[in-house]
Amino acid sequence: MIRFDLSRRFFRVWQRNFVVYRKTWKIGFIPPLLEPLFYLAAFGVGLGVMVGSVNYAGEKIPYTTFIAPALIAVNIMQSAFFETTFASFVRMFYQKTFDGMLATPLSVDEVITGELLWGATKSAIGTFLMMLVISAFGLLHYPGALLLLPIAFLGGLAFACAGMVCTAIVPTIEVFNLPIFLFITPMFLFGGTFFPLSNLPAWAQIVAHTLPLTHLVELCRGVSLGGLRSHLLYSLLYLLFWIALFYPLAIVLMRRRLIK
Repeated sequence: MIRFDLSRRFFRVWQRNFVVYRKTWKIGFIPPLLEPLFYLAAFGVGLGVMVGSVNYAGEKIPYTTFIAPALIAVNIMQSAFFETTFASFVRMFYQKTFDGMLATPLSVDEVITGELLWGATKSAIGTFLMMLVISAFGLLHYPGALLLLPIAFLGGLAFACAGMVCTAIVPTIEVFNLPIFLFITPMFLFGGTFFPLSNLPAWAQIVAHTLPLTHLVELCRGVSLGGLRSHLLYSLLYLLFWIALFYPLAIVLMRRRLIK
């Protein structure tokens, strides 16, 4: 059984990252604000004219309405994953920030937990900004869409844990290209983001449902369209299982990397 060396001190790691983020927030705000505009213009307006509407949950909805929540889910994934891969690796290897933290009473478990929670927080911040833009087009249904914020934190934590596992095992920063190519890109394309999973062959649908982004997209789409259906519970449980699996793994692997 894994024993965690945790206390409330992990919040100081989160706080440190937040203080740094406040100094660069103007740059950090730009992608979540502009990205949905680009995607909605390219896919929603351009491709949407050709597609028209799609069948989802037994009803036809406009294609723009279909992809808008998926764009939020993709942002959640990318924000958390890139924060705990490239950004965490830079803090660990180049800036030696982790070494400085470990010279204090902070434990490895507290440092990594703080990093993971910060990755989830960045996903929630990005989601809030995207909601402002997408809501202006009338593509989110309130009050149900407010659930996107806790979903963003949960989904962000799931992908942050996966990202930290990668950070624990890659020898150099260039190797992150592999999990991006083999893990992130396939989910982006086949996680139910741009077309219904029912369009895929049966075997491909089974594979898609093993991917965390598929379940995150389902949750975001479900609450955004104002329909809390029973299958969303399964997606919620899947993300919780993912966290329960990868959080301890991230802790164990980072202990091996940082404690010499």
